[in-house]
Amino acid sequence: MPVGKVYARRAAVLASSAALALTGLATAAPSAQAAMPTPVSAATARTYLASLTVKAEGSLSGYSRDLFPHWITQSGTCNTRETVLKRDGSNVVTDSSCASVSGSWYSPYDGATWTAASDLDIDHLVPLAEAWRSGAASWTTAQRQGLANDLTRPQLIAVTDNVNQSKGDQDPASWLPSRTAYRCTYVRAWVQVKYYYKLSVDSAEKSALQSVLNGC
Repeated sequence: MPVGKVYARRAAVLASSAALALTGLATAAPSAQAAMPTPVSAATARTYLASLTVKAEGSLSGYSRDLFPHWITQSGTCNTRETVLKRDGSNVVTDSSCASVSGSWYSPYDGATWTAASDLDIDHLVPLAEAWRSGAASWTTAQRQGLANDLTRPQLIAVTDNVNQSKGDQDPASWLPSRTAYRCTYVRAWVQVKYYYKLSVDSAEKSALQSVLNGC
């Protein structure tokens, strides 16, 4: 993304957050909004975490997002991104190609609300590059496609685009949502996805996950 656009978007995020804070919308999601699948409980997440393989992260050598076919067709003309936008928004209206033309989206990572789908990214909660380093490098393309388009587990969520970009491929040892009220949900989801896909965790990542889960 061009530098100018990054700064413009950051300014927009700050302005939006300030406006939302005044109305009280920045701290609570709209009641009518849908969301990603509810992750397992903190107790279950702690059990899952204890069973995960702990090892140093592997190399990114050979990694490409193209090895994780994403935004595949889900139904009709709707791909995975469009399906999540419709699921996670309120009063979402789509056109004949399934593109969202209006609606409202609350980003639980930062507490911002958006009314344009272009302001949102669909975050892979466990980033694809992180998955690659944690075991997915040895998967089949079909397995990687499953992770990249998983609507059954809490792996995909609509969030403010440049918040997602600032997260990049970091794990919870170096990045957690700025909205602290969502961190418990976030790490429960992270552990559930890693457990389901039999992905490893490194020691710093496990410590960060344990720390958050202990406060849930």
